[in-house]
Amino acid sequence: MAAHYDVLIVGGGIAGLSLASALAGSCSVALVEAEQELAYHTSSRSARQLIPSYGPEVVQELTVRTLELMAARDAQLPEPVLTPRSFMLIGTEESVRAEASGHMSPITHDRALELCPALVPGAFSAAGLDTGSFGCNAPLLLADHRQRAEAAGADIITGARVHSAQRLGSGWEIGAGQEAFEAGVLVNAAGAWADEIAVISGVEKLGLQPYRRTAAVVDVKRPLPEHSPMVAAADNSFYFRREGEHVLISPSETVPSGPEDARPRPGDIERLIVRLNQLTTLGIRGVRSAWTGLRTEAADGVPVAGFDAEAPGFYWLAGQGGYGFQTSSAMAELAAAQILAGQGAGHSAGHSSGAAHHPASRTAEALAAARWSIRR
Repeated sequence: MAAHYDVLIVGGGIAGLSLASALAGSCSVALVEAEQELAYHTSSRSARQLIPSYGPEVVQELTVRTLELMAARDAQLPEPVLTPRSFMLIGTEESVRAEASGHMSPITHDRALELCPALVPGAFSAAGLDTGSFGCNAPLLLADHRQRAEAAGADIITGARVHSAQRLGSGWEIGAGQEAFEAGVLVNAAGAWADEIAVISGVEKLGLQPYRRTAAVVDVKRPLPEHSPMVAAADNSFYFRREGEHVLISPSETVPSGPEDARPRPGDIERLIVRLNQLTTLGIRGVRSAWTGLRTEAADGVPVAGFDAEAPGFYWLAGQGGYGFQTSSAMAELAAAQILAGQGAGHSAGHSSGAAHHPASRTAEALAAARWSIRR
């Protein structure tokens, strides 16, 4: 016998978990994850920084809303998810001006060196600062979403890879692992595997492309001061930030990949260490750990949240790129409102907060799975 739910979410990363916690209590929810543990892939390999000045306009709007929702939740938690940590962009005058947004202000060369004394003065000529940026305790946030979802009645099943899905009557019949499910709405929050889930479900894929992004935690001779900003090159060639007494670094590569359990490639981190030891006085002397995540993007670089144009009850929550955590709460809010609006779950969306986050808003239109700019 198949277990029946109003909504079945495929994918146990930040997207799926945040939606499960937003929906649970308003309808019956199950979340299935292919791996034996939640958030195994990209969500456990995040830079853990929420940056209002980072990404397209709609992403920046979602980031501001996510920060609002997280701050409200932090007021109820014994330990905060968010910690203030500025974000500084460095480079040439032209490159910084091209990348800076309304959330970022230009700062002088001397001020940049004051904020991050590890920088070699000749390493850059211009800088911008986003003081509304926050560090994110990703494991705590993920655990909170899971606790909230399960406390409200959601079922979370790990080690259950989806192997079949078909439209049946007014809903979906899904096979995952050894289990069978029926659901009014099938949510595709499978990250790098989102297009594969579409194919399994008989739904036209969106051409979502995973890209590699490697990072490492390194030992340094001179640790960064406690309140140092995260520093990124305006040409997107590296970033680094404090990680306790160590430093987290990344070459910020954007290399196409298939959906896989990505691993660092020889030379990527080593080349960056040579460069950072020229541009800074950190004195990097060894790698403690290194990893690679996959940032999956739509053709227009904007996340996807919305019902499929052709397949009733099939909801896309994918293509977050490098904006997964920083847009997660706002995207879950919007997705929950759309799903509860009656397109499968049969509930009211009256709890949606504010016109900017209503299912019919321009935000929803910008993220819609049916938008013309998404097809490759």
